[in-house]
Amino acid sequence: MAAPLLESLSESLGSPEPAVRLILSILIGYPFALVYRQFLFYQSATVLHLFHLLSGLALATFNFGSQICHSAVCILVQFVMLRLMGRTITTVLSSLIFQMVYLLAGYYYTATDEYDIKWTMPHCVLTLKLIGLSFDFYDGGKEPSQLSEEQKKAALTSVPSLIEVLGFSYFYGGFLVGPQFTLRNYQRLVAGELTDCPGQPPNSVVPALQRFSLGFLSLAIYAIFSPYYQDGYMLTDEYDAQPFWYRCVFILLWAKIVLYKYVCCWLIAEGVCILSGLGYNGIVDGKPKWDACANMKVWLYETTPLFGGTIASFNINTNTWAARQIFKRLKFMGNKTLSQVLTLLFLTIWHGLHSGYIMCFSMEFFIMTVERQAQALVRDSPLLTKLANSMLYPLFYVVQQFIHWLFMGYALVPFCLFAYDKWFKVYSSVYVCGHVFFLVAFLIMPYLRKVLVPKKERGQKKED
Repeated sequence: MAAPLLESLSESLGSPEPAVRLILSILIGYPFALVYRQFLFYQSATVLHLFHLLSGLALATFNFGSQICHSAVCILVQFVMLRLMGRTITTVLSSLIFQMVYLLAGYYYTATDEYDIKWTMPHCVLTLKLIGLSFDFYDGGKEPSQLSEEQKKAALTSVPSLIEVLGFSYFYGGFLVGPQFTLRNYQRLVAGELTDCPGQPPNSVVPALQRFSLGFLSLAIYAIFSPYYQDGYMLTDEYDAQPFWYRCVFILLWAKIVLYKYVCCWLIAEGVCILSGLGYNGIVDGKPKWDACANMKVWLYETTPLFGGTIASFNINTNTWAARQIFKRLKFMGNKTLSQVLTLLFLTIWHGLHSGYIMCFSMEFFIMTVERQAQALVRDSPLLTKLANSMLYPLFYVVQQFIHWLFMGYALVPFCLFAYDKWFKVYSSVYVCGHVFFLVAFLIMPYLRKVLVPKKERGQKKED
């Protein structure tokens, strides 16, 4: 009965059935959260773990059928590792290797040249969750003096039970599209600690509806405009026949629209987490904060003219996870740049096996390197600082935004088109302008510093 209804709904919406199933599953999280608040908030931990497990399994089955076996296998293997190997570096390495190899094998055997919603999509979220679990379990065996403040908050001082790990893994607010959260935070949710009203369900309905509204608006924007900005159009002869400026502007607008499919899912899922209480992040200046599960800083994302600003506002929890579990743990190498490269390499592999991911993340690293140099140049140059704070700033802002979104789109092309023959065709059609622009900027930056930065400032910079 459900299949014909979903087929009719997908046809009327003009969306693939898997996408409709996914959006409906994220939305179903709201009634699940209301059931938890209304009927289960005061129940025992075991009852709550079972509720989270069964509700998450129901959503997983609705979307992927018998393929939920993959998540079950990885969760059970992870639990056995924790039990048998204990708080050792062997546990961490074994978890990292097993979970990543399983995920990559899934990518390999299910790979296509199109973006498909299949079991590997939630499994990549689960992979980080389980690897993070092994790190946090390992940290729980260390002395507090050996841990950072972040690690102290996430460290597991006791051995989690199987039902606890299952509830954490399948929690309906985060299983399908994230966000990432720690088992320690999940334990606090089950214990009823994540509330601004001690002993009662949190006053989080309004904040949850606010995120839901933003998510629904993003979904509407994507649904309305995405038919006009399809990935495949950039591979057509019609696109190649357009003027160069048109091809560039198309990439800019396409990038802005295509990212809304991620934004809408994350915002709606965040609303579910807030409604359940998982989004509670303490009291600041007398007001409760609900951003513990925020994957988007919407205002920053929409207004920043900087590539760094977009990265800081987009997929926040995954970036935070990578910073905490990978980047900061590579501190022993004593080389920040190498740590950044290895972290980006991990994220590249985690996303998939397509060459497009390698190009996208390498381009991101190059762009961010040039942008940091440009920011330092503006900061150190009295002339550029004066211009940046003058009445001309609105003009500079518009130009920055154009460059920002043009080359955000440029870097996003291989991420969305995957295969080398596809993304290189698009790059060729715009004369690899992104690579040319940033390579030229990188090469001339030292000469611009010599001209625009006083010798005294350059000398202080060298000393620093």
